[in-house]
Amino acid sequence: MRLRRSRTPSPPPPGELPPLVCHWDLDKTYLRSEFETLRDLVRTAFEKAEDKVDLPGVAELIKVLKAAGERHGRATFVYFVSASPPQIGGAIREKLALDGVPYDGITFKNQLANVRRGKLRNLREHVGFKLTELLRARLDAPREARQLLFGDDWESDSLIYSVYADVLAGRLPHERLVPVLRRVRVDPALIDEVAVLGARAVGLDTVDRIFINLERRTPPATFRLFGPRVVPTFNYFQTAAVLAADGYLDPADVARVGRRLIESAGYTPRRLENSFDDLVRRGHVELVAGVGLAAALRTEGILPSPAAAGSRWQRMLEAVGRLARRRRGYVPAASAPPGEAADVIDYDAILDRLRGEPRPTVD
Repeated sequence: MRLRRSRTPSPPPPGELPPLVCHWDLDKTYLRSEFETLRDLVRTAFEKAEDKVDLPGVAELIKVLKAAGERHGRATFVYFVSASPPQIGGAIREKLALDGVPYDGITFKNQLANVRRGKLRNLREHVGFKLTELLRARLDAPREARQLLFGDDWESDSLIYSVYADVLAGRLPHERLVPVLRRVRVDPALIDEVAVLGARAVGLDTVDRIFINLERRTPPATFRLFGPRVVPTFNYFQTAAVLAADGYLDPADVARVGRRLIESAGYTPRRLENSFDDLVRRGHVELVAGVGLAAALRTEGILPSPAAAGSRWQRMLEAVGRLARRRRGYVPAASAPPGEAADVIDYDAILDRLRGEPRPTVD
């Protein structure tokens, strides 16, 4: 059973920007959910909407994405895909309404059906579920629609989203896809379904960015094997800044997200500047774009004033320049156009690295 409140994006009129489709995970990406123990699971299942806590800045980011789309004539759609059961759907929808979050669809995993079929292992296996849902949604969308994907580092979002994007782009044909899915123990029936849906969707290379919220504070270098398309971020101000560098948001939109973090999450302009510097050092925002965006954010009062930040910012730019000169042949992540991976992803290497690591309970 797929519970969904949805609108299927329509093709844009001639001359307009293609639609933008954003897919968000819920737990650990939008909501600060706890799943470490059985007690956590039970408490989360019975939480009321007003008791659920959203991550700082996430609601504001979704709002500015929608607003920026309207300003620029780009239809923007937001869908949530959650491996949580549909029984919590009412509280989730109430929470989204309380936060004033505009969205176009939400899908939950029918865990009861797995219990009835005796497929208890599928209760905690989400790769096949999310891949099939993403592929179905992509086939429902216009061919020219672009995509942004938002997940977290709690389970397998970076893997799921990367496999999905590479299937669309034709970089993971059937003979490479099936062994990957078998290694992560996807249900054989779902492997077949993913393969069939993927064959229909191949050629739709439309995923521009994959954002991973570092809720577990996983070191960003962990995600280098996934290529430049995957952007790990420590907060939603960083996510907004990359989206602005990619042209999806304006500086004023980034300022709105930053202001929300200052007002409600204890951030300061100096702390946001550290976050911004981190993006430039890691190559997710190019130097030229970073200078212009930083200047606009200083004018908005989101980053420290030029007088207070000038010498520090200059030292950071010089350090980045020295690092780039030392690493000859290094191509920063931001230099690859959105949606293009610099190299074919080595999924065997990724799965080898993940083997033996303890997996959290539920997404």
